[in-house]
Amino acid sequence: MPQAGTAGRVDWVDVGKGLCIIFVVMMHATLGVEAAMGAEGWMHALVAFAAPFRMPDFFLIAGLFLAARIDRPWREYLDVKVLHFAYFYAIWVTIQFAFKLPGFVQDYGALGAAKLYVLSYVQPFGTLWFIYILPIFFVVSKLLRPIHWSVVLAAGAVLEMAPIHTGWLLIDEFAARFVYFYAGYALAPHIFRLAALAPRNPAAAGALFGLWALVNGILVHQGVATLPVVSLLLGFAGAGAIVVASVFLAMIPVREVFRYLGEHSIVVYLAFFLPMAVMRIALIKLGFTDPGLVALIVTVAGVTGPVVFYEIIKRFGILGFLFERPGWAKVKRRPNTPRLRMVPAE
Repeated sequence: MPQAGTAGRVDWVDVGKGLCIIFVVMMHATLGVEAAMGAEGWMHALVAFAAPFRMPDFFLIAGLFLAARIDRPWREYLDVKVLHFAYFYAIWVTIQFAFKLPGFVQDYGALGAAKLYVLSYVQPFGTLWFIYILPIFFVVSKLLRPIHWSVVLAAGAVLEMAPIHTGWLLIDEFAARFVYFYAGYALAPHIFRLAALAPRNPAAAGALFGLWALVNGILVHQGVATLPVVSLLLGFAGAGAIVVASVFLAMIPVREVFRYLGEHSIVVYLAFFLPMAVMRIALIKLGFTDPGLVALIVTVAGVTGPVVFYEIIKRFGILGFLFERPGWAKVKRRPNTPRLRMVPAE
């Protein structure tokens, strides 16, 4: 049975989300450092190893609890699954854009910068593309509800293997990622069964995890991990491996770190860009020359910075709108409509 966490949450799911958000921050931190320093560091190998499963697992976990929501009336569904993320996108795209505005004005002029801001609501901006595309996945999944799940899953697999490269991030990422999100929804009972089975067979689970890690590493090193079919198989295999790893991590004391990060993954995702950028600039100016070490420190700053900021906000009761959607940004419930219970996928 899934382990219950705080407020009815499932520990291994939050642990899995915590692992995913660390890998996401690590990727942005490492690539940013390498671009700034003009050299690859030892962190690059870890980022490359995680590439086949980093986002597939994130989207698969995001779809795990959709079954509890998908049949809700459209009014409630759109509020929780669309307006919720749209609110945070609007807030944080404005914040990110404000930090980059001087450079945009210098490069494109005031009018050009204004056009870029407007375009960010059509073409997702910077690191925020995940929360931009997630509501689209929710809506598409509900619209496709009458179609048998196997047909939708097969179509998603075809899109992922196509591959599709239009230059429009929304189209390209939808084609590449929807299959994993929908699999989280359609195959949720099997995923939870895997999570329940793993601790009963630790030796077999460990052996399969090791085999996956070896195969994943070899295919990444050989440069074939992104090929059609191979990428799909590695995406699902890696997502399964992270599920298993999360189950075992959820059994040891260190789980609290990953569980907290998973429970507050949207906090980290929204705000990691600023401490990450500040720490990168500071370390380079201080004369650090090892890009691997710099990337590691920047990753830690990117993960912990938003958490510290969030806890300060909670402590002093200010700027809460940055991480919690205020009442005015919510659709009021109709009378006699039961309140929706929050679940880990939120």
